[in-house]
Amino acid sequence: MARKHLLSDLKIPNQAAAEAPGAPEQELASPQYSPRGAIGAVSRSIELLKSQSLSELDPDLIDAPPVRDRLPEDESEFEEFARNIRENGQQVPILVRPHPNSEGRYQVAYGRRRLRAVKAAGMMVKASVRPLTDEELVRAQGQENTGRRDLSFIERALYAAELEANGFERPVIMAALGVDKSNLSRLIQAATQLPKDVIQSIGAAPKTGRDRWYELATRLSNEDVIGSTRALLADSKIKAMSSDDRFAQVFDAAAPKKVKKFKARPQVWQADDGVKAAKYQQDKRSLILTIDNKAAPDFGDYLLSALPEIYASFKKAKQ
Repeated sequence: MARKHLLSDLKIPNQAAAEAPGAPEQELASPQYSPRGAIGAVSRSIELLKSQSLSELDPDLIDAPPVRDRLPEDESEFEEFARNIRENGQQVPILVRPHPNSEGRYQVAYGRRRLRAVKAAGMMVKASVRPLTDEELVRAQGQENTGRRDLSFIERALYAAELEANGFERPVIMAALGVDKSNLSRLIQAATQLPKDVIQSIGAAPKTGRDRWYELATRLSNEDVIGSTRALLADSKIKAMSSDDRFAQVFDAAAPKKVKKFKARPQVWQADDGVKAAKYQQDKRSLILTIDNKAAPDFGDYLLSALPEIYASFKKAKQ
């Protein structure tokens, strides 16, 4: 056989990934090596096979990524997922990189739920180990989530805001989330308009869409409302609810209070000189006085300036 056919059947892993239907984009990136010719081809293949090969790792050696892409999920949902891992084993490997700052340790790019479930089951975790830069990790993380399409709106929004806060450029964030410039701006706006602790206390709320999160941000624009929302989310009964139900509770509680309408019609107050200077409405809880500035110019200003004296006289009469 001619020597030139020696390597014809050796498939470089990235070529195989490129030819596979529906292959995710992050699997197509490959490092560049300097050797050329037949020896160079073999060297590249070996290095690529090493970088793409699966390993079984101790879960205790794997740390969280620099920026988390998910909110903590409801324990009941995780338990169902973990039970499936215990009974059927880990079917899909996670992606990790060698830890940039700790020798012998790793950082997970994606697969945190699988990692947690495998660790809880006391098993070794199947992982693909790849040398990734911070930007490559973010892209892989985002593309994995985009492919599964199971991140909720607020998780995507919080992830985008966290990436920007950690110094990632917007083009990188757009590539990671698969969104354009305007949609990225909306995601970041939604996350930054809401207190982060409130978002985390509510949770992912997978059934809650963009518009209702935007409306909640409007309703929580008042500090008093934010305070009452935090108190509500601290309630043990609310904590026990699903994240969508927690959102619904907060959404309803933060709704603007309706202005009470008086049943009685306004009464006209007429001065001794015949000027109808004011109208008033009164019930057991309040008195609304409306000054007619056209009928009695400057009377309202005078009344305001005289209020301290009037109130002092009232207090004295009550003694």
